[in-house]
Amino acid sequence: MSTLVAYYSRAGQNYGHGGVIDLPKGNTEILAEAIAADLGADLFKIETVEPYPTDYYATTDVAKKELRDKARPAIQGPLPSMEGVDKIVLGYPNWWGTMPMAVKTFLDACDLAGVTIAPLCTNEGSGLGGSVGDLRRSYPAANVVEGLSIRGTDAARSTSKAISWARKAL
Repeated sequence: MSTLVAYYSRAGQNYGHGGVIDLPKGNTEILAEAIAADLGADLFKIETVEPYPTDYYATTDVAKKELRDKARPAIQGPLPSMEGVDKIVLGYPNWWGTMPMAVKTFLDACDLAGVTIAPLCTNEGSGLGGSVGDLRRSYPAANVVEGLSIRGTDAARSTSKAISWARKAL
């Protein structure tokens, strides 16, 4: 059996330190790469076919509409093989109180029966929001364990914390 680290992350304009900042690499991606390297896990970056706007606030408008519409934006493939995967570290930013809808597009395509999902959420103060409950309701065949919330602006200096959590969670 094996572990997959699947994540959605946004580089470029993000919210942090009380305003919009420009990130060369997304906060969630930093943590996902560190966890995958430590666990020797496969890594899959969830990317939408249609890119979100470059402008941070325009992206939040799109994300809000996707959530309201329960959209499943198309994601780039091919998707990773789930054969033998029994654990997923699932990384995402908190968008409007839950995960980006592209993460649900990915999860909807996976057979999650008996799979343990460990949610890792980056945010700027909103924590995990309702994402853990959302995962449990949406994917009842999976075992969703307690997640970890890390402030995005702390991501680069929180890799040890994320690795320690992942080892315990899985």
